[in-house]
Amino acid sequence: MQTNSHQPQHNLTGILMMCAGVAFLCINDGLAKKLMDHYSPIQIIFLRNIIALPFAVLLALKMGGRRALRSHRIGVHFIRGFIWITATVLFFSSIHLMGLAEATAIAFVAPLFITAISALFIARVGWRRWAAVSIGFVGVLVIVRPGAASFELVSLLPVATAFSYALLMLSARFVDTRESMWTLLLYLSATSAIITGSMVAFFWTPIRAEDIWLFIAIAMFGTAGMTMITQAFRVAEAPTVAPFDYTALIWATGLGWIFWGEKPDALTFVGAAIITISGIFIIFREKKVEAKS
Repeated sequence: MQTNSHQPQHNLTGILMMCAGVAFLCINDGLAKKLMDHYSPIQIIFLRNIIALPFAVLLALKMGGRRALRSHRIGVHFIRGFIWITATVLFFSSIHLMGLAEATAIAFVAPLFITAISALFIARVGWRRWAAVSIGFVGVLVIVRPGAASFELVSLLPVATAFSYALLMLSARFVDTRESMWTLLLYLSATSAIITGSMVAFFWTPIRAEDIWLFIAIAMFGTAGMTMITQAFRVAEAPTVAPFDYTALIWATGLGWIFWGEKPDALTFVGAAIITISGIFIIFREKKVEAKS
């Protein structure tokens, strides 16, 4: 009874942490968009992870103890690191070439890809969730508008980002069950730093003095964002906090408008609304199915 009486307070805490984490990650994306004017995504990812890695180690130690530093399947982490780099390169490229809000909205089809891939290879998915997936992809078509005069191939970059991110989430199934979320976050940073470090020399651009603080900031906001979101799912129920991930659309629209003068058109908002509603429906539908099983 005591746990139930405190659950509303825990959910409120989780919602606030989720919203803060999403805001931090949107600032991270905005910083990446700024840095992309002078540096390659590989260099940005490498420096972000190198700066953030000591903090990731300290966080893993504090939250999970020495056990959080140990991996039982290091190869899986390297595969996940490669997928994460692919997704990040695609997304950084998309926000560099497109509006921040537009790219963010399209990338939110990741949960739809997760559901579709799960249905094909992992578990049965009912017609309601398949309908939500189909409707969500209609939202993508509304934003991308293939066949229209305004269509550009760069619009497919955030779609590829979403697919890569879905693979990253599903790959967590192959991580040893003895490893905590903090171990996953630590090794995602470490393997990404190692992989990008092996190729960064081919993409290196001398760092301008005025950009040093941007690299420090992107590392701090990225780490803080992932930490806050992880904690949100730990202290509150997933179906309660997960929909607040879509507040990123508000932040992305605001940042794009304030700093780059980007003003998404009406169809972009319509498509974003369709994707958001489909994603939230899937979240609650999956929770209902889990409760019955």
